[in-house]
Amino acid sequence: MISDASESLSLAIIALGSNLDAPCQQLRRAMAHLRRHSEGQYLESNIYRTSPEAMPEGSPDFANAIVAIETRQTAFELLAFLQSLEVFFGRPAEHKKNTSRVLDLDLITLGLQVIQSDRLILPHPRAQSRRFVLQPLVDILPDFIFPGSETHASQGLDHLADSNVVLWDQ
Repeated sequence: MISDASESLSLAIIALGSNLDAPCQQLRRAMAHLRRHSEGQYLESNIYRTSPEAMPEGSPDFANAIVAIETRQTAFELLAFLQSLEVFFGRPAEHKKNTSRVLDLDLITLGLQVIQSDRLILPHPRAQSRRFVLQPLVDILPDFIFPGSETHASQGLDHLADSNVVLWDQ
């Protein structure tokens, strides 16, 4: 019997953010890399303009989006790829938290995996409380349910306080 290789594909949800060097264009470039990296289905959200949170006064607005790709990679392999892509775009491998950046890629989920390690926590621990994650996620997967949750992304979005997340003027 021949097994179907597509059975081993997992859907990865990746959050993208940038607030330096033409942020919207940075996300479009990163999306092109992620599209080529996908081994199956590829979905991308609209790009949103978001006010910086927990950042120094005067930090520029962020461009934020979500991409969903299918991959056979493990969570740690995919994390390594995302980190190498950040470095390729000019983000230092060692960087301070809550600083401006050319590209920030966060692995939000990978299939139904739940991981608690020093290097990676899945699902991303703050994703469901961030409008700049849920709004673009609802664009592409409104019925998405985070592992360990019973609430659709669209329902979670309805329960978040309004914040400054608007479509990026393109």
